[in-house]
Amino acid sequence: MERTLITASPDSPAAPHATSARVPPRLQLLGISKRYPSVVANDGVDLTVLPGEIHAVLGENGAGKSTLMKIIYGVVQPDAGEIVWEGRQVRIGSPSDARRLGIGMVFQHFALFETLTVAENIALALDGRETPAKLAPRIRAVSEQYGLPLDPDRRVHSMSVGERQRVEIVRCLLQSPRLLIMDEPTSVLTPDAVQTLFVSLRRLAAEGVSILYISHKLDEIQALCGKATVLRGGRVAGTALPREESAQSLAELMIGSDLPTCTLAPRAPGEARLQIDALDLDSGDPFGTPLRGIGLEVRAGEIVGLAGISGNGQQELLKAISGELAAPRADAVRIMGADAGRLDPAARRRLGLGFVPEERLGRGAAPALSLADNALLTGYLSERDGMLRRGLVRRGAVRAFADAVIARFKVKCGGAGAAAASLSGGNLQKFIVGREILLSPHVMVLAQPTWGVDIGAAMLIRQAIIDLRDAGVAVLVLSEELDELFMMCDRIAVLAKGRLSPAVPVSATSVDRIGRWMGGDIDTAAHADAGQGAHHVAA
Repeated sequence: MERTLITASPDSPAAPHATSARVPPRLQLLGISKRYPSVVANDGVDLTVLPGEIHAVLGENGAGKSTLMKIIYGVVQPDAGEIVWEGRQVRIGSPSDARRLGIGMVFQHFALFETLTVAENIALALDGRETPAKLAPRIRAVSEQYGLPLDPDRRVHSMSVGERQRVEIVRCLLQSPRLLIMDEPTSVLTPDAVQTLFVSLRRLAAEGVSILYISHKLDEIQALCGKATVLRGGRVAGTALPREESAQSLAELMIGSDLPTCTLAPRAPGEARLQIDALDLDSGDPFGTPLRGIGLEVRAGEIVGLAGISGNGQQELLKAISGELAAPRADAVRIMGADAGRLDPAARRRLGLGFVPEERLGRGAAPALSLADNALLTGYLSERDGMLRRGLVRRGAVRAFADAVIARFKVKCGGAGAAAASLSGGNLQKFIVGREILLSPHVMVLAQPTWGVDIGAAMLIRQAIIDLRDAGVAVLVLSEELDELFMMCDRIAVLAKGRLSPAVPVSATSVDRIGRWMGGDIDTAAHADAGQGAHHVAA
């Protein structure tokens, strides 16, 4: 469905710092184009950002948003067009050039060295102007100020996705930018952390800092941004004033059609397919969270949601289920009735486990490999799809499977031969989720299944997960988006400080109650009667 977009004028409320025509825009893009062999990422894009403006860039996965931001930051060079910075034409040949101009960027895919500490990573981004030791106090102060606490001495490899997101944001804020680019900055932050960050961003804007903001969370766009430019297929489809639109109308502007919906019908669950019994597990990492007395059961034909703030034991629990960490007892984890606590990941997959990790690049997919080869990485264990015959790879079957995933989940890419790293974050997420679903698991575990995915694709993924449940699969979903969990789950539990609350029916609890449990009030959860005094929440 085509919509007429509302265009904001320079003197509208969307641009509070543009009251004087003598003040040049902070940034202008004129006719920016970028073509790759298999796709046109940007096609004649014009964009103007004023001083002190918080400007959203909206679009589906693959619409060209991240490519455009990388051009502004000097990571990618345009094929055509001009960049005008504060009234003069410039060439931004590298991120160093961008930082010298006063441009900072928070990346969707983290640009961090995993073996280095937080302070060492941030020192590199500041071009070595300060040593990690001298930076450490500033990192502590700024991270606390913005509600994103960090330990400067902690090594990145030990951090969850949410904690790494904090590093990216704090690193950028320490550069004191005049234009701040934020690509999905809150995708794995807690609601409280998001609100604290928004207070800081509004303060920065009031001080004249310009902010380019990319997010698929449309309520954030409405709350934070004065103006939005909508990209569709690499082109500017128009502009809108987010506060004058509803979340649904903004979504329809992005996708150019009606927003898909999810349907969760009541059904009686079957036998227990994933069982965790009295699991005690040390992290093995000095900064990790040990698990204590974890007990959980997921039955055939139900979706159990696991809420919690990143860093409360999610990584340890996921690794205990997937086989990356062995449990102290074989019967601490049971899959399809078999003791699996001491089995390796491949053996657990052969029992019927499907697994989507929270980290796309590196754990969910090998960046340099093609989509077909990434399908083979987990698909070779499935006899159903016949990717191996007598130990030999059947290339035709592998490509056919990858093509099926691409078609079913509407993955925008250059085909099964395209490298995983060439896809936008949301399209790679669709491929990884689709790969695991099409392998027909008996038990499916998904961490942050719609992280960085546009609203249309998120609804597609959620409905596909619901369809798995309706086909009798036992599904466990870990997500920090409570709205998502309430939309698609039968029961919800909370992981806080390495301890697990009871799993209660969605119809018998509320967002407020789950939020309190996320804060660590597990003792209250353990004694609560979930059926009494709860506010029902509509999906």
